[in-house]
Formats: sequence, C-alpha cells, structure tokens
Amino acid sequence: MLLSVTDLHARYGRIPILNGVRLDVAPGEFVGVLGHNGMGKTTLLKTLMGFVPAHRGRIVFDGTDITREPPYARARRGLGYVPQGREIFPGLSVRDNLRMGFAGRGAEERIDAILEMFPRLAPLLGRRGGALSGGEQQLLAIARCLAGNPKLILFDEPTEGIQPSIIEELLAVLQHLHRTQGLTILLVEQNLEFIAELSKRVLLIQKGTILRELQPAELRQAGVLNEFVGVSISDAASPTTNAPAATPPRHIE
Repeated sequence: MLLSVTDLHARYGRIPILNGVRLDVAPGEFVGVLGHNGMGKTTLLKTLMGFVPAHRGRIVFDGTDITREPPYARARRGLGYVPQGREIFPGLSVRDNLRMGFAGRGAEERIDAILEMFPRLAPLLGRRGGALSGGEQQLLAIARCLAGNPKLILFDEPTEGIQPSIIEELLAVLQHLHRTQGLTILLVEQNLEFIAELSKRVLLIQKGTILRELQPAELRQAGVLNEFVGVSISDAASPTTNAPAATPPRHIE
C-alpha cells in the first residue's frame, strides 16, 4: 500500500475529531471520502499531512512511518496537499506561486510541463494570484501541488465554488494523469458527479470513523445521501459531468 492508516485519533484541544480511522490507499488508486459537516473529513487530510498532530495511531506512507514527521518532511517524501479554499499566495504572481511548488524538486523548466496540463494558466503567469477567478485559483493550487511531483495528493473539496467548465477541465487533467502517470488521490468532495467519475471506491465517514465503503455507483442508493451527506435522493440527479444541477449543496465541511 502507498498509504496505510491505523487507529488514527486526532483532536482540537480536548475535543476528539478522529476516532480510530483505518484506511488504505494503493498506488494509482483514486479514493473518495464523503460525510456530513463536522464528521472529520478535513481534519483527516490535515492529520495525514501533519498540520494536525495525531493523538494516537499510525500513518505509514510509501513504507515509512510518518506519524510524527512535520508537514515539510511529508511533502519531501511525495505527499501533496490541495487544501479547501485554495490557499495560494495572493500577492505573488502565478509564476511565483508555481515556483513555490518546485522547492527542492528540480528545475524551473517544469513550469512548461505544468502549463501543458493547465493551458488556462499560461497567459496569467504575470498576474497576481489574488486577481484570479475562484476557478483559476483552484487550478493554480492544483498545478502548484503537481509541480512537486507528488506520489499521492490529498484533495479537499477541489470543485467548491468553481464553474462547471473548469470542473470538467480539472476532471480531464486528473484522469489523464491517472492514465499516464499513475497519479494517486485521496479525495474529500461533495460534488457527487465528480467523485463518482474519479473514485474507484468511496469511504463514508461519521463521527471521525470510517463506517462504510461503497462503489461509486452505489452513491445513488436511497438513504445513502441523506444518511451520510445530508442530501435526499430526490435532490440529486444522475451523475453526469455536464449537469451542474446534480451537485449537492456546498460547504458540507
């Protein structure tokens, strides 16, 4: 396994958030995570990345126990992170934002390879990150992460607040990277059509614990959406990439 998590616990102060999470992600696998607001999805990714310390449990990445390593050490091992809200550097240019992803990871010529994947960013290299649209900022955040050649990317709500055309562009890029480079992803997402298109399997989290595992086609079963996502089956249309109406309410966590 590329990532193995055993009995992972995390808390904010005295408030427990993760309560014995267990999961595995194989090389080249796309795994989705769904759950109600406040059930620990974002905390799970932050704990895996090292921004929230593990109170108990074990995180093994690419054969190494990284449970106590700082975030920068995990990044150097090939663990990438695209946070909810993008968190680009708004005062830096697009080019300089991309340079931040290269730190210790090779020559700046990789910008050309990144721009081939994200041609929308090419004419924006001199523009400040804060002047981009929400969708362009999300593409920049993902491009910056990919610049570091990660072995596994932790994605937190990548489609949140961006227009359908950019969602389709992002979907195409990730599918291409999966086919050609074996990219591995752990994806927290509430856009059902997006998570169904990308994920090989979907983990349902409740009260900081992984309770169930579903195949993407099972996401439309009666009761699943309402129980784990807070959307009734009548609120969700069939999962097609061109149907924005199928996207359930945002800001689930």
